[in-house]
Amino acid sequence: MALSRAAIIQAPDIPTEPVDVPEWRDPETGDCTVIVRGLTGDELDKYQGSIRQFRRSLDGKGMEPVLIQDGMHAKLLVKCIVDDNGERLFSDNDAGELGAKSSLVLDRLYDVAQRLSGLSDEEQEVMEGNSETPEGTGDSSSSSPETSDAPSPSSSEGSVPAS
Repeated sequence: MALSRAAIIQAPDIPTEPVDVPEWRDPETGDCTVIVRGLTGDELDKYQGSIRQFRRSLDGKGMEPVLIQDGMHAKLLVKCIVDDNGERLFSDNDAGELGAKSSLVLDRLYDVAQRLSGLSDEEQEVMEGNSETPEGTGDSSSSSPETSDAPSPSSSEGSVPAS
C-alpha cells in the first residue's frame, strides 16, 4: 500500500548532524557544538537560485549558467545551522556576517551541509558549468529567471538568538 499524503508530509526526513567547532567555543558554557541540517526542497531552490545566474554564451547563441561564488558558503550555512529545536539560527540577511568568520570553519561546516542536502561535488560541477549533466539526472538547465544579489526573506528571522 502506498503512503498517504499525511504520512509523507509528517515524515521527519531532513537529517541533522552535530559538529564540534572548537574555534567557536562559548567561553561561558564551554559548548562548541553546531547543529547542521539538510535543506528543505524550497531552501535548496532558493540557495541554488542565489548562486546561479544566466548570461549570454560566448558564442552569442544561447544562455549559460554562471556560478556566483560570492558568499556561497555562508548562503548555504545560514539556511542549515539550527538550534536544538531545529529552528534556523540565522536569517538569509546574516550571510555577510557569517561569511566574515574563519574560512576553515565555514568550509568544514559547508561540507556537512552540502552532504546532508544532497549537493554532491558532481552536481556542484554541473551548476558551475564545468561538467556534463550526470548520467540519469536529466537536463541540468533551469527555467529560473536571472536572480539578483538581494537576499530573500526568511520565515525565521525572529529566531536569531540574543547575544
